[in-house]
Amino acid sequence: MNKTQTQIPTDTWITGTWQEYIQTIEDPSYEKAKSYYHNGKFRIEISPLGNNHATDHMIITTTVNLFGMAKKIEVDGKDNCTYRKTGFREAQPDASFYIGENANVVPRKTSIIDLDIYPPPNLVIEVANTSLSDDKGEKRLLYEAMNVSEYWIVDVQKQEIIAFAIADGGSKRINQSQVLPNLAISLLEEALQRTYQENQTQVYTWLFSQFQ
Repeated sequence: MNKTQTQIPTDTWITGTWQEYIQTIEDPSYEKAKSYYHNGKFRIEISPLGNNHATDHMIITTTVNLFGMAKKIEVDGKDNCTYRKTGFREAQPDASFYIGENANVVPRKTSIIDLDIYPPPNLVIEVANTSLSDDKGEKRLLYEAMNVSEYWIVDVQKQEIIAFAIADGGSKRINQSQVLPNLAISLLEEALQRTYQENQTQVYTWLFSQFQ
């Protein structure tokens, strides 16, 4: 694969070696793209995000932080952070969190988080506007292989959250978070739905009252 001669298809999984993947993401054309590698395939995402995606992303990440504040749970959140196990897999989830005793495990000046050195995040979140089927499919398998503890998919179109607990290389649907104890997924969905009638300050005020 020659990056100067071949236009890489985006927003789909293509077969390639780790070396071909690294060569591709180092191309300046993909500087602002998100990228994933798993099981001998990689995906470059450059889909436009838009207002709905951005709003839901903000609501969900702020909600996790508010819950941590209310319950005195330490959290360390990251937007579009790169997690890499060299030669095997890489992911750039929309949001991710180290929680509890892992909140301070990654030094502040770390760039790419090397999964051969640091543990995976406790919680990974993908906000799906046009990528829902992939987020439920190949990315779910990727996060199972990464051994994250919990994976949420935010369905922008339906204002729903599909949440999975991950263990022993597999995953199962859950209605209540395990890494953020007693946080009901339905409460997160109600917060998303409220943004269509209320501004974010009103939504966060309501959420914080629910957490206390």
